[in-house]
Amino acid sequence: MLKDFENMQHSQWEKWKRARSLVDNPARETVGFIEGPPTMNGESAYFLSINRNKKSIVINLKSEEGREIINKLIERSDIIVENFRPGVPEKLGISYDDARRIRPDIIYSSISGFGYNGSFRDRSGFDLSVMAFSGLMSITGEPGGRPVKFGVPIVDIVTGMFAAISILAALRYRDITGKGQFIDTAMIDSAVQILTHQATYYFATGRNPERTGSAHASIAPYQAFRTRDGYIVVTAGTQKIWENLCKAIGMQDLIADERFRTNEARVKNRNELESLLEGYFTKRNTDDLYKILTEFGVPCSPVNSIGQALESEEVSSRNMVVELTSRLYGTIKTLGTPLKMDKSPGRIYRAPPALGEDTMEIIRELGYSGNKIKELLDKKIIMSSI
Repeated sequence: MLKDFENMQHSQWEKWKRARSLVDNPARETVGFIEGPPTMNGESAYFLSINRNKKSIVINLKSEEGREIINKLIERSDIIVENFRPGVPEKLGISYDDARRIRPDIIYSSISGFGYNGSFRDRSGFDLSVMAFSGLMSITGEPGGRPVKFGVPIVDIVTGMFAAISILAALRYRDITGKGQFIDTAMIDSAVQILTHQATYYFATGRNPERTGSAHASIAPYQAFRTRDGYIVVTAGTQKIWENLCKAIGMQDLIADERFRTNEARVKNRNELESLLEGYFTKRNTDDLYKILTEFGVPCSPVNSIGQALESEEVSSRNMVVELTSRLYGTIKTLGTPLKMDKSPGRIYRAPPALGEDTMEIIRELGYSGNKIKELLDKKIIMSSI
């Protein structure tokens, strides 16, 4: 992680320097909004969630000596990833053109709100604003209600995924041609891309898709239903599953009912169907419904809390919760990886670093030593939290 520390709040930096002596301060269980960012052993849970398996060096990018360090890193790097606004890397001397003069086959991935061309190129992009601009937010929420954001920063996440896919493709291209390239990944492009069938609905009809809550716009029943003690999701995606659902709940007469005989009819009469099914579900517990529907081959799930999901046997058996030990934070829990390949599986092996935790290690690997390192530290060209 490269950080221009002139943009860093002094209090933040002091916090990281003190990390080793902090006492445990686990995040409190809360309901709804929280009073402040939750922490785990003194560090931001948000920071810990996205910085596993990384090393961290802090360099003053606005200094000539800092750029010399960056250039040494570029010499030995295959890929550069940055997410400044277009134009900022050029001012700092770390643009694609700067990098490829040092290493011609470099793969340079730029991630920004609105990309390197287009009328919005100079605007900052944040997950919520891009979600709103792209139309995603207009289809999220309950019918007739306010638009709502996703529970996670979905645009940030998918933009990073599209960037990673592009990088992998660029690496393969370099394997074949020996050439590197510039990758321009924009949050707005990524958000528009995941509109998928909702965009095609608009192209086909000229009408804007509307918010449908948990329900599917063109399949019924395919939504969350209230139960006696919670909610359960039922996904009757085929006619056979619909018929199995009717048998599971003892309402076989609905199979031949003209209002519900086909999916088209069920979508047309969605409100009547929802009322009938919820009348049954609200008299029964979620676990009992889950058991009987599963026995009849109906895809379904209780609407779990985050804690219920993370503590479930299914998630545990897939090694999606792991423990890591850090000299700064102690033992912390974090998410596993979905990259499960039989020859080269992904693994979570390193706790998130504090900013600058690996500065000394990396700077020595670049050939710096002794008085030169002391000089760089004294002049605040680099910073180390160790």
